[in-house]
Parts: sequence; structure tokens; C-alpha cells
Amino acid sequence: MCVVNDEPADPFAGDPLDPAAEFARLDPGDEDDEPLSLDDREQVLGDLGDLDVFRTLLEPRGYRGLAVECEGCGEPHFFDWDLLTANLRQLLESGRARVHEPAYSPDPAAYASWEYARGYADGVYETSRASEADSR
Repeated sequence: MCVVNDEPADPFAGDPLDPAAEFARLDPGDEDDEPLSLDDREQVLGDLGDLDVFRTLLEPRGYRGLAVECEGCGEPHFFDWDLLTANLRQLLESGRARVHEPAYSPDPAAYASWEYARGYADGVYETSRASEADSR
């Protein structure tokens, strides 16, 4: 199985004078990270499946991704489809989401909330079930 890493290569990897080395000393959390529990892994896998459905339904309608309310700052953070998918995969692999740059001047109208995407997908599913029942 070939694993593709979609993160950019660290230009200072292995460099003893890495200017970011001090950050590692300030953030001991990397050493204490525990892998995801089985329940958490299941939830992230479910989120990846949901995200694929949301993208399939919403991207053709002009949505660039999802807006997620940040628990830390209370502001919405805008994630393009690929970035959100990569973050969830990183969470599965390492038990920790990677740091990312915020979207530059996003158009909030181009991003749906997770709840809206879920409701939209549920509506499409129910409509298709009703259509199938009517055609019988």
C-alpha cells in the first residue's frame, strides 16, 4: 500500500539549527499524544464518509467547503474540501490534527456549516426514497 503525504516537506528537517526547534521544546504535547480510541477512530471515519457525501452534493452547487465553529475563539473557520479531508486523515494517522493556515478572505456564502450539509444530504436521501416509493 502506497501512502501519500500531502503535507509540504519541511525544509529544515534534520537541521540542528532549525529555527522552529524551540517550538518543540515549548510544546511537550507531542510526546504525550495518545492514539485515538476505537470509538474516536470510528467517528473520524464516519466524518470522512459524510464529508465525501457532502462534497459530492454541494461542490457542484458552488460550495468550496465547510465552515466549522472554533471552540477556542468562537469564530467560524473556513475549510476547503481538500484541507478538511487532509485534516481528518492526519487525525486518524497521528491522533492530532495538523496546524493549518486560515483561509484568506473567504466568502462565507461559499461555505456551508456541517449541520447544513448534514440536513441537505438527509433531504436528498429522503427525497430519493420518496421518489422510489412513488414509482412502485
